[in-house]
Amino acid sequence: MTCADAATNASGRAAPQHTEARGPCPEAALPERKGERTRRRILAAARRRFAEVGYERATIRAIAAEAEVDKSSVMQYFGSKQELFREAVRWHLPHDELTTGDPGQVVENRLRGMLDHWAADQDTPMAVLLRTSMTSEEAAELLRRRVTAEVTDHLAAAIDGPDARLRAALFGAMMMGIASQRHLLHLPDLAEADVDDIVRLAAPLLRGLIAPEA
Repeated sequence: MTCADAATNASGRAAPQHTEARGPCPEAALPERKGERTRRRILAAARRRFAEVGYERATIRAIAAEAEVDKSSVMQYFGSKQELFREAVRWHLPHDELTTGDPGQVVENRLRGMLDHWAADQDTPMAVLLRTSMTSEEAAELLRRRVTAEVTDHLAAAIDGPDARLRAALFGAMMMGIASQRHLLHLPDLAEADVDDIVRLAAPLLRGLIAPEA
């Protein structure tokens, strides 16, 4: 199921071209039963707490209070803080919506998605994972696994040429570096730049990594 498929039940939106590079989908669409609404509320509260104080300092008690549920409810749904964290920062990129036959468009879709949506809101799963990875090895390991699975593996499979995995890894490193320095570190020249200008300058470099012969 893609983000577009889930649009009527969750917050995913499709991003076929330059238009709305939405995603990643934090979770697949699920029926909004009372239990699921409670679960989503806990996850949202957990993301806020993890983003604010980091993985180590966030407590189940504080997350439960923010979600307006009992501590026992959090444990019932997730079992432990570690499992709650893993669920709260789980994200998947909408690869089908991002991919076209034009490598330049693929790069622009991914770059705009990163800059406008995925990492721009501090409470999105990707942004929370990026932020907490700065201070937690648990989060850093999750980020390594997620970037490898969602960026390196997917892009490497589509690169027709030598050094496919290294090229894909460099692509992911550049994307994450741009996002981190713009949205987390707030480096002035990057944080204040217009997205169109960033795309104009960075897209050719990224395109050269995934489509060197195109």
